[in-house]
Amino acid sequence: MRNKKEVIVTFHPEQGWKEPVYEVLNDVAEIIFLEDLETRERKARLKEVDALLSFMVHNELEKEEFRLLRDGTMIQTLLAGVDAVPYDVLPQSVMICANAGAWSEPMAEHIIGMMLALGKNLLKRHNELKRGEFSREGYSTWFHGKTAGIIGFGGIGKATAGLMKAFGMRIMAINTSGKTDEAVDFIGTMKDLGRLLAESDVVVIAVPLTRYTKGLIGKAELEKMKPNAILINPARGPVIQEEALYEHMLKNPDFKVGIDAWWVEPHVHGEFKLNYPFFELENILGSPHNSNMVPEIYPIAVRRAAENVRRFLEGEKPKGIVDPADYEFL
Repeated sequence: MRNKKEVIVTFHPEQGWKEPVYEVLNDVAEIIFLEDLETRERKARLKEVDALLSFMVHNELEKEEFRLLRDGTMIQTLLAGVDAVPYDVLPQSVMICANAGAWSEPMAEHIIGMMLALGKNLLKRHNELKRGEFSREGYSTWFHGKTAGIIGFGGIGKATAGLMKAFGMRIMAINTSGKTDEAVDFIGTMKDLGRLLAESDVVVIAVPLTRYTKGLIGKAELEKMKPNAILINPARGPVIQEEALYEHMLKNPDFKVGIDAWWVEPHVHGEFKLNYPFFELENILGSPHNSNMVPEIYPIAVRRAAENVRRFLEGEKPKGIVDPADYEFL
């Protein structure tokens, strides 16, 4: 009989990542790093483990290894988004927990950076200067008094709203309950999406990709937005319909878009691919899904995930439990 529960860390720990794992879990669990195990021992351990602490679990285990997990095993990811988890091969009783809100602070800064760069036309003006053009013609956006609409009011949405308030912006938000303890000007549910889109000068997508949010923003939704609105997506590419977005941007050059999360990305699909020539347009600003990537946040995200594993091991209800049914048909 084992004296301690077992936790397998499936990701390669970068510098500074091991310490929070041991600090949080060492007294309640035996901590095993998957990369230290030989193939035979790896499979044996996976059959008995109580919890997995993973980063991109879909890349860290082979598909057949997921089937080895016993009933009641927990998979805790470092990521907030869990749409890439292979739900089709997981035993039904395996619990998946997302690291909701763990990366919120740097992502919120990235969102604000995109908002400012687009609203102030910084990339356009920079490129003009590179060409030797010194033009002061045209206005930029003053964000004071403008309305921000945040679709998804979890950790990222709340952190973004906090920064936007410093600009004197009005905050509208949508979540599943239509309730929040945060000081906002409007809180609603998805039935209020049309109102939020119509009233907002800046729209931020901060929802996970599920079967309910896939294709959420299409032609009809884009046409409800102001012709000079700014749309920022740091969440998941497929929340927006790619063709509809391209066509809308093409027809509305004053409509600006910041994209951090794309439709086809290397870490999930093995390549970066666009079906439409977005970068031939001037009203786009892109980044390579790196809004969370600041060195200080990684140990914090690891600690937050490890603390949730501890809750599970001690018999408490962990945070961020995922319903696999939400991810069917993705």
